[in-house]
Order: sequence, then structure tokens, then C-alpha cells
Amino acid sequence: MSATEELAKADSATTLAARIRRKEVSPVEVVDSAIARIEKHNSKINALIIFGYDDARKAAKQAEAAIMRGDAVGPFHGVPIAMKDCFDFKPGWVTTFGGIRALKDYVADSYCIFAERMERAGAVMVGKTNSPVFGFRGTCDNYLFGPSRNPFDLTKNTGGSSGGSAGAVAAGLLPLCEGTDGGGSIRIPSSWCGVFGYKPAFGRVPLVTRPDAFSGNIPFIFEGPITRTVEDSALAMSVLQGYDSRDPYAIEGSVDFMGALRKSIAGKKIAYTRDYGVFPVDKRVIAVVDKALKAFEEAGAHVEEVKINIPRSHMELSDMWCRLIAPKQVAALEGFKRQGIDLMRDHHDDFPPEFWHWDEIGRRMSAAQYLADEAMRTEVFDALRPVLDTYDYMVSPTLACLAVDNATDGNTVGPREIEGQPINRLIGWCMTYLINFIGYPAATVPAGLADNGLPVGLQIVGKRYADEDVFAASAEFERRRPWMDSYKKCKL
Repeated sequence: MSATEELAKADSATTLAARIRRKEVSPVEVVDSAIARIEKHNSKINALIIFGYDDARKAAKQAEAAIMRGDAVGPFHGVPIAMKDCFDFKPGWVTTFGGIRALKDYVADSYCIFAERMERAGAVMVGKTNSPVFGFRGTCDNYLFGPSRNPFDLTKNTGGSSGGSAGAVAAGLLPLCEGTDGGGSIRIPSSWCGVFGYKPAFGRVPLVTRPDAFSGNIPFIFEGPITRTVEDSALAMSVLQGYDSRDPYAIEGSVDFMGALRKSIAGKKIAYTRDYGVFPVDKRVIAVVDKALKAFEEAGAHVEEVKINIPRSHMELSDMWCRLIAPKQVAALEGFKRQGIDLMRDHHDDFPPEFWHWDEIGRRMSAAQYLADEAMRTEVFDALRPVLDTYDYMVSPTLACLAVDNATDGNTVGPREIEGQPINRLIGWCMTYLINFIGYPAATVPAGLADNGLPVGLQIVGKRYADEDVFAASAEFERRRPWMDSYKKCKL
């Protein structure tokens, strides 16, 4: 590996930022190193699909000049990162909303919170990462760019919808990328790619959406970081958190994310569920997670298996998630139509058939059905809330299966069945979406590798607004079960 590649791959975002501040390396060197590694390896995994190299190099030069002048700089000054290509914007940059061919030249004129706040903190955006159409599935594939390939096995999918981001981080192309999460889209690909993904408590990171400022609540939708280390995500959350009056759900106050990394979890009570009482789970996943739980016990926490009583089947719950999302997709299509882009009429083949199946359901849905689904969501809340009233944490496998094979037609979906039970192939193996129903903070940490070498994630859920506690548990797990060596198994 060249010295340039070594610089791009070896350092965490936190370490790179510190080295830049000490003038050991320059922002120009760091950004050029990242671009060189992306150009060499990205074609193997298809993680980044839009490249902003000219803007990045210009920003790096400005960052270097600021360092040489002795200006005060932000915590990510000169650090290269990427954002997701879905409902994620930077003025002047193309956004295809997850590989919609008709939108390959569509340019945004606004910022999402991630890009706005990370750039304000000095980060350098080098590109955008792959996503499925409108983020509406737990895999990462589309007809414009194709699938993102898992760095641990290039025949497998990264998971979605923030699949390009997780793949880029696992492969060491970049130390930090954006994820968004309406059903697990930060945690799903982070689990399959063996990286750390964090979904904050609802309102901790503002979500600025228009024309509907209230659209992030059904189910709860989030922006957050995907990284190799817990510390990098803690630093990112220190930047991303904070009130913004444009978001009607944004909460005031702040969390000491960096301080949380040093907190003990000794004496904490941890509830463990393998399946939330409803999901079939691959035995290979359970074997890895059962073993990983010992790390918490070694740290002095008390782990107890609990029974969760959700009065619905996994298929009912998965279909309900799709129904809750469907009206948002309808609204997005109607928004483009008002701009003179009739995607449904003129570009129907840009969307997979599963999308149109749920679009039709969304258009037919009555107010009574919508409210019935909210009542079903309440059943989930009422089943999970007492657990987190009694215990400090709830942990589980992040996903019910290992990474699936990539399709060759641009339409990779999840497994048809798990342990002999049929599965909703868009989201049904993703136990993450239950936490989107309730809005509590959650992380996925790499629990280990299954016997076939594929990563398995462990989901850590905290009490409402207890982001600090989730970081404390995640950092403790990382200390006792460090996972950095697992990246040596990536196929790059």
C-alpha cells in the first residue's frame, strides 16, 4: 500500500483532524489521499456514485490556508467525508434520490442538516454515496448505478438504504459518511458492513424538510453518522446535535457525547431479546450475538433475557411500516409533478415494481387505515416502553439474517424466508424499524463475524433521549471487543 493510501485508510476522522490541527499533515494531502483511494477502489464496491472532487480540492486549499493563518478551526477541519444520495442535499450538487434515471442531472438548491453542519465544522465533502430509490428498502441497489457491494464479500449487498456510506467506511475509503434512517437505514448497512452506525433520539439532530415540515414523525426519521470508531461518531454527533427552529420537533439542550465515551456501565441493567418475540432469526446471527453479550457482563453490567409481547406478526409489522412510508413516497412523486417532472407517467420504468406496489396502496389508503396503523404502532410502543422503563438498555441482533447476494438487474431485495418463514423482502428482516416506531436512540456495533466471514451487528437501544448512555455502552463494547482488525478481511 502506498504512503498516500496509508494516510487515507489508517487514521480515524478524529485522528486526522488532530493531525491537521498540529500541522503534521495538510488538508490538501488528506483530501488528495482520500480521492486517490476512492479512484483506486470504489469501482470494486460501488459505494460513491457522485463525485465532487473539484469542490473538495477547492475546500481543502481553503482549509489549508486557514491552518497556515492560525485561524480558529472546527472539529472536522480538513477531514474528507461523503453524504448520501437520497433526500440529502448540498447546493449545486446533483441528487438522484436513490438512482432515479430521470433525475441524473437534478440539482438541489438547499442543504440538509448533515451537510450544512459538517461543512460548518470544517469537513470536506468529496461525493455522495449510493442508495435505493427514495431509500424505500433495506438493501442498496437501483437501476441507474446498480448495487453497492459488501467489502467483506463482493458478491453480497451492503444493506440499505445508506449502503454506499457503510460500504465506503468499511472499505476505508472515507472515515465518516452520512446515513439517514426511517426504518433502520443507518443501522442496517452498518450491521452488514461491520461498522458503527448511530441513530439519535428523535429531535436530537434536526430534520429540515419542506414542503412538509412535519414529515419526519411517521415513522420517526433521522440523520446520523456511520464510522469505523465510536469516537468518530461521538465527535460527529457533537456537531450534528442542537436546536433548529426550522424543525418543529427539534429539542433543545445538548449531550456530552465525547464525555460519554469514558462513562462506566457497571451495574447497568440490560434486557436482551433475540427476536422481539416475533421475528425469525438466522441461527448464525444469534450465535454471534449471544457470544458478544459477554462483553457487557465483563464490564459489570447485568444482562437478562426478556420476553417482549408484541401482539402482531413480523409480516403485519413490516407491511405496516411500508404503509406508513407509502404516503411520503406519493407526496414526493406529486412534488416532482408540480415541478414538471411526472415520474409516474413518463419514467415508470425508473422504479422497481415493489415501489409501485406500495405506491398504489398509499394512494388508496383511507384516513381510517392510516389511523389504524398508528394504533398498531402504538402497540409496539406499549410493548417496548415498559422494557426500557425497567432496564437501562435493550439489546438484540440488529438484523435477522446475514448479507444477501446482489442481483444483476438493479433490484436486489432481502431474503425470501428466514428459518422457513416467509419475509417481507423490503424490510422484514430488519428488526431496526421497531425502534423507528418509538423514536428512542439506538446504535449498531460490530458483534463479530459469522462462520462464513460476514459481519453481524448488535443493536443497543437506550431510554428516550438517553443518547449519552448508548454511547457509553457502545464505547465499552468497543474497548472489550475491538473490531478494527476485522477490516483486514475486506476484499480490496
